[in-house]
Amino acid sequence: MVASATNIAPRISLSALRFTASGLNRPECILATARGALYSADWRGGVAQTLPDGSQKLFAASLPLGRPLKPNGIALRRDGSFLLADLGDTQGGIFRLERNGSVAPFLEEIEGIPLPPSNFVIEDGKRTWLTVSTRHQPRALAYRKDIADGFVAVVDERGARIVADGLCYTNEAVPSPDGQWLYVNETFARRLTRFRIGADGALSGKETVAAFGHGTYPDGLTFDAEGGIWITSIVSNRVIRVLPDGSQVLMLEDCDPAHLDWVEQAFQSGDMGRPHLGKAGGQILKNISSLAFGGPGLRTAYLGCLLDDRIAYFDAAVSGHPPYHWHF
Repeated sequence: MVASATNIAPRISLSALRFTASGLNRPECILATARGALYSADWRGGVAQTLPDGSQKLFAASLPLGRPLKPNGIALRRDGSFLLADLGDTQGGIFRLERNGSVAPFLEEIEGIPLPPSNFVIEDGKRTWLTVSTRHQPRALAYRKDIADGFVAVVDERGARIVADGLCYTNEAVPSPDGQWLYVNETFARRLTRFRIGADGALSGKETVAAFGHGTYPDGLTFDAEGGIWITSIVSNRVIRVLPDGSQVLMLEDCDPAHLDWVEQAFQSGDMGRPHLGKAGGQILKNISSLAFGGPGLRTAYLGCLLDDRIAYFDAAVSGHPPYHWHF
């Protein structure tokens, strides 16, 4: 059960939310840097950049044969290029996008099998991690708690390989700040899972860190400087902070109860589909999906989302842990 934020950190009021950027197309994944730049996945074919002065630029490309590039997760690389997890309709892959608009495959198959629509990608300085939520097509067939065919893969000097399989709609997967664990959101199992990372990149010791209840569908995750893990939930527009002892603190919520009940009924009956994720059930927020700390002291929390064309943000009660790309 999600606990109240009382005596731990104040719950964020909807009136405290502010917005930046405009004209974006499905900014599902947000990255922030020490220089104040924000980067967001954009279904116009790449990555949108928003600078502190409000100016914007789109780095975009299309794939061969006119196939649209639909980035879901994005990673900023040390040389300024990006890795994009392509959430194509029938095929996916990880692609490298340069700022001049050129694009090239980074990974299109594993063990000779083409990658299905791909959800997320992240680098940690040693390896590249990626997730595929499901092998079902269309993906909506896997919006169920009894389907577990998602996986986590890794790419390093040994090549690409699947290191965890049989996951229930694998979403964001982020290494812990100490590099010892990989934390993974299983969206429709409604749990945060972690694996121990071996010296060779193998994953072992799967365990449940937190289980979530009615209305919570964990999508994004990020770490704060105090060891907390901030979880963003689609549908309910919730931000939940999972503390080191496993307890949960509800930090933010924006959801109409009738809308939530409608989605929950479909989920419990196994009938959940695209329409249930295609409607915004909040007063202000529109299906938030990720969170990135940025700004001075990493005390600003930026929210990615599925259905808005702008980025919401709020002042956080604690500092975020600097991500790998923070100084790029």
